[in-house]
Amino acid sequence: MRNISKSLDGQVLRQLRSAARLDYGVSALLLHHFTKHRLPLQARQLHARLILCSVPPDNYLGSKLITLYSKTNNLKDACRVFDKIPHKNTFSYNAMLMTYSLHKQHIDVLNLFSSLSSSSSVNARPDNFSITCLLKSLSSLLFTDVKLGKEVHSFVLRGGFDADLFVENALITYYSKCDDLVLARKVFNRMTERDLVTWNSMIAGYSQAGFYEECKRLFREMMDFSGFRPDGVTVVCILQACGQTKDLVFGMEVHRLIVDNQVEMDIWICNALIDLYAKCGSLDYARELFDEMSEKDEVTYGAIISGFMSHGHVDQGLGLFREMKNQLLSTWNAVISGLVQNNRHEGVLDLVREMQELGFRPNAVTLSSILPTLSYFSSLKGGKEAHAYAIKNGFEGNIYVSTAIIDMYAKSGYLSGAQSVFDQSKGRSLIIWTAIISAYAVHGDANLALSFFHDMLNSGIQPDSVTFIAVLGACAHCGMVDEAWQIFETMFKKYGIQPVVEHYACMVGALSRSGRLSEAKEFVSKMPIEPSAKVWGALLHGASVSGDVELGKFISDHLFEIEPENTGTYVIMANLYSQAERWKEADVVRERMDKVGLKKLPGSSWIETSKGLRSFIATDRSSENSAEICAILEGLLGMIRDEGNLQEELHEDSLFG
Repeated sequence: MRNISKSLDGQVLRQLRSAARLDYGVSALLLHHFTKHRLPLQARQLHARLILCSVPPDNYLGSKLITLYSKTNNLKDACRVFDKIPHKNTFSYNAMLMTYSLHKQHIDVLNLFSSLSSSSSVNARPDNFSITCLLKSLSSLLFTDVKLGKEVHSFVLRGGFDADLFVENALITYYSKCDDLVLARKVFNRMTERDLVTWNSMIAGYSQAGFYEECKRLFREMMDFSGFRPDGVTVVCILQACGQTKDLVFGMEVHRLIVDNQVEMDIWICNALIDLYAKCGSLDYARELFDEMSEKDEVTYGAIISGFMSHGHVDQGLGLFREMKNQLLSTWNAVISGLVQNNRHEGVLDLVREMQELGFRPNAVTLSSILPTLSYFSSLKGGKEAHAYAIKNGFEGNIYVSTAIIDMYAKSGYLSGAQSVFDQSKGRSLIIWTAIISAYAVHGDANLALSFFHDMLNSGIQPDSVTFIAVLGACAHCGMVDEAWQIFETMFKKYGIQPVVEHYACMVGALSRSGRLSEAKEFVSKMPIEPSAKVWGALLHGASVSGDVELGKFISDHLFEIEPENTGTYVIMANLYSQAERWKEADVVRERMDKVGLKKLPGSSWIETSKGLRSFIATDRSSENSAEICAILEGLLGMIRDEGNLQEELHEDSLFG
């Protein structure tokens, strides 16, 4: 090797000193050598000699120069060389296409390919390398258009490039990025030859698009029939699918496969394994892998922290977060989201302020996480400030931010604000429609909720399980039984969605609220799945309203077994017995509640004032303005009395204590 290097050094010295015309072949060989061995200074000297001798680069020499400048991050010099090639051919075009692609100048790749395909020169025609380069750049763009992919695919078929392995692999990747997995799979199925990249492209496409079961099936097919062994790309994709579906058994098989096939355990695979075990609740094993890692990044910490948070181990997640030397925005978001999911709202806003003091700016993920906290505290002012921040920073178009804002406004009683955000949203997706339907459902406006539901269907959006919960919930609030039955029956017949326990609870609620208790009881007895506390609770509410003590007792017996610490069941049953003047049984229920050690927490309300958020309970006289409040209430009572809407049994003492 040293002898070859000395020989080349001798040649370059002779070339540089010679006044004669430079040899193209030797120059190209030298440029390749300088590029390979990272000798940019010598390469530039040779290029300068070529310019001094007025030697216009031919396609071969020009391509070597383009590659040199590309690998030394001199894109402008590469462009100058390309522009000076007098009669460009496919070889030089491809060199420039590759250069643009490596430097992520994807629009320039499109423009140059267009120039190549429209060239009048017989020596400048796109080949398989040109098309592969084009498809890779199209896949890297932020926006993807399946129509453009189909045009390129047609060009491939017309040019006879459909038998080229690299072109077909690139087509699978592009269609996957366009979320058109049907077309990607068609290309995959028609291939007569496949390599590991082919399998990885299709498996990755399914994994990234959320088709996790298809991803796992294709992986098994690859292992059983292809003859290929998985590499790092394969296992990361399949582990993601296992984690998202909480398929611990399959995930452990993949882990064993990694060990058996001696796949290098790089940081990406370690992160995927930690994420799998954390999502599946095997936190001890996830922590063991975490501790064994010599190199960790923000993804590592994010996976383990999210795992602890999602399984309720908030303090352990926070402890790991505080151990981090270099906290990044993604890990701050993981902790904030974890606190919200665990209803630890008290610490959320303090954490956001701490994050901002350290120089981090909230992004779309941060906003969609903190908005539920603002609605929890009924902080409409804070919610509006978050909305203004989203608009100022261009996050209002983010689907998750928009949805969170609609939900926050609805829960804060500001329906017009929720409607305004919905009206301004572009390209309305299912979760945006579901958010506005839920907003009106929560406020008991079933007619508007149903109207939005039908508008959504007419726009071509298919409902999911959550949408049906919102719509059925709206019907339940208003006792709209016929509409609820009609929607419930179409779930599986028309949309293929199997009802879950929440849907059954809504139906029980609709029947109970409309006074059809016997139908509700029969409906529960015929349920194909075990009734949950929500189902029994909806039926108990109906029994409470109608005063049906025996039905209430039957239901409460089930509820005492399912959730013995729920004070609501004890209170409702004690009240039912009291209304029926069955005092002994009411006392027994209260004594049972005391023995369990439960106490009814007083219901409280919040109101936002100029002095901040104020909490109060019934008969609360802690406010310094109690006298004025009572005076206003007395005035309101007088107005209600004049309208004839005040029930006789309602005493002023119950309001004023």
